[in-house]
Amino acid sequence: MTALEVTHLSKSYGDLLAVDDLSFTVEAGRCTAFLGPNGAGKTTTIKTLYGKARADSRPGTRIRVLGFELPRQELEVKSLSGLVPQDNSLDEELDIEQNLSIYTRFYHMPRARARQRIEELLVFMELTEKRHARVKELSGGMKRRLVIARALLNSPRLLILDEPTTGLDPHVRHLIWDRMHDLMREGVTILLTTHYMDEAFQLAHDIIIMDRGSKALQGPPQKLMADHMEPHVLEIHDPAALTEEEAGRRLAELERDGSVRKNGSSSRTLLYARNGEVLGSFARILRPGSFLRRATNLEDLFLKITGRNLNE
Repeated sequence: MTALEVTHLSKSYGDLLAVDDLSFTVEAGRCTAFLGPNGAGKTTTIKTLYGKARADSRPGTRIRVLGFELPRQELEVKSLSGLVPQDNSLDEELDIEQNLSIYTRFYHMPRARARQRIEELLVFMELTEKRHARVKELSGGMKRRLVIARALLNSPRLLILDEPTTGLDPHVRHLIWDRMHDLMREGVTILLTTHYMDEAFQLAHDIIIMDRGSKALQGPPQKLMADHMEPHVLEIHDPAALTEEEAGRRLAELERDGSVRKNGSSSRTLLYARNGEVLGSFARILRPGSFLRRATNLEDLFLKITGRNLNE
């Protein structure tokens, strides 16, 4: 079952075209991640899918979420969706249970069902022991888990996560990832925006790489890497390491015969290769500490496709 169908979506703010002719589909019970730097159009896209922003009215534009048309059936979509925004927006003077209780009233939940749902979510997000702690006393990880619990109060069929784990420690991030996998096994569809490569790999069945408002590439992360990237990279941090005669000569030979592909910036050179031994041999003539050998990742893919890094 298709949970989302987006066709020719564009969104402008005055003269700024934030999203440009974006089309994609998302299958139910799966996660699609939007990857790109700030200003790429990720959050704007997400906002059009839960009614906070309205897409430009253009021929051919269609947004269908959980079987409902936007913007005409916006309330139906909101009733079946949960949102985890970038900002926590919690009431700092109330405790965890009170923050959740207030939101159950927005959904007109009967009191008994509200109590039951709060108990379920406190257990699910491992917050039971802190239920009476005021928000201002909580760690950043606990606040984030509370926001996710709040987004799940109405048992949504679609969960929208806008950079859900930014600034959190690895333990909390892994806990949140585990809970997202649990939700997908229950049939919940997830839309995710993130700057973290490992997060996209952990959660997403499909990745949409965005750049300057447009879709640059889409597909399963493992397939995108296999189709578009060499598996090995040598990251050279010291530009002077390549000015030495032997290193410069050897690199020129490798580029000429196609053994390596060079990319990077004035402060960092990246050498990509299908054969890791080629990079290992080249690294042996470099000064120790001037380089790093590693596997390629999604940021390398983004650099290849768009010509710039994710943090630019």
